Amino acid sequence: MKLTTKGRYAVTAMLDLSLHSQDGPVSLADISDRQDISLSYLEQLFSKLRKRGLVVSMRGPGGGYSLSRSPAEIAMSSIILAVDENVDVTNCGNSSEGCQQSKRCLTHDLWADLSGRIQSFLDDITLEDMMKRKEVIEVAERQNKKVVEEATLHNLNG
Repeated sequence: MKLTTKGRYAVTAMLDLSLHSQDGPVSLADISDRQDISLSYLEQLFSKLRKRGLVVSMRGPGGGYSLSRSPAEIAMSSIILAVDENVDVTNCGNSSEGCQQSKRCLTHDLWADLSGRIQSFLDDITLEDMMKRKEVIEVAERQNKKVVEEATLHNLNG
């Protein structure tokens, strides 16, 4: 499968945005702190997500990013595709005939079917679905607590 950290980080950042956007735009710095993803990498990802219409940006004090539509309307597959990832596990390239010296390989259809099932799986899961998961809620609460504790410690140490 060709899902790299780019796709994984994009999904993670979008889920974080979904969980924290009820009070307005979310800064990439806040996502970076909670998810331990570099700010410059998030800027690259969110540029692509914005171009694909999944997020909107707001400048100025209190600015940041918001989802462009309801979390129920954003599938995991759309996030992954927005950052130029694919879920093709065939390793045959973009051509269905380019597997083995320009000929179809023996197991091409097996891997193509698997790619289709992964795509369908990701099409069927939305940000809202993930937001409702008990495990996701628990992790988000732990991350929020850690960020608050670190900020408090930083303020005490001046």
